[in-house]
Amino acid sequence: MLQLLQEKGELSVTDLSQRTGASLMTIRRDLQVLEQEGALRRVHGGAISAAARGYLPPYSVRETRDLEAKRRIGMAAASMIGERETVILDVGTTTLETARALHGRHNLTVITSSLHVANVLAKEQGIRLMITGGTVTPGDLSLVGDLAEDAFSRLRFDTFVMGVAGLDADVGCTEFSTEDARVKRAALATVRRCIVVADSSKLGVVTFARICPLDSVNVVVTDIKAQPEQLAALKATHVEVTVV
Repeated sequence: MLQLLQEKGELSVTDLSQRTGASLMTIRRDLQVLEQEGALRRVHGGAISAAARGYLPPYSVRETRDLEAKRRIGMAAASMIGERETVILDVGTTTLETARALHGRHNLTVITSSLHVANVLAKEQGIRLMITGGTVTPGDLSLVGDLAEDAFSRLRFDTFVMGVAGLDADVGCTEFSTEDARVKRAALATVRRCIVVADSSKLGVVTFARICPLDSVNVVVTDIKAQPEQLAALKATHVEVTVV
């Protein structure tokens, strides 16, 4: 429903029912939940999207959206990480799938500013896990602020697996939150290689806070729903693009 509302701007309960196959009662109940989470605004007989460049959808919404694509992306990104690498795993639902795909790996050092990612990797005996300091954000459980940024200043890493809110060939990588963007820039300054994990819904999108231009990115991993023109635009910047 959120995807439909982002595309159309406003839809009626009847339209949403017809497009999703869900009952009118189910649609109304889900709209109420999504409104409480700030994802949309209900109006008489329907709903209006609340999406904007500065709007971050609730984590509970994002964690199940395009999940199968995110799992494939996460597996592909994890396969690019070699033994004995030092790795930064970013916050986000796609980097979380990358963390899950590292199950059973050995001789890796990983630092993260995501408590979700840390919770997954803490169970891995073959991975030395480090966590940045910082202030915890609700829902996302990401760590931001000076302590999170300073965690990277004395260290150097091989690879940064970075999640983004938007990935545009002209603008580059963007994020909803200026605080998250600052932490990502601090991480970027310490690595030899940056792998961006972004499902197809992120391509061609520009959000509020700029992280970096595409010349700071080595590899983009996305899914098969990506539009050909968006892939062509990315490849024209000479970034390596992997589609899974």
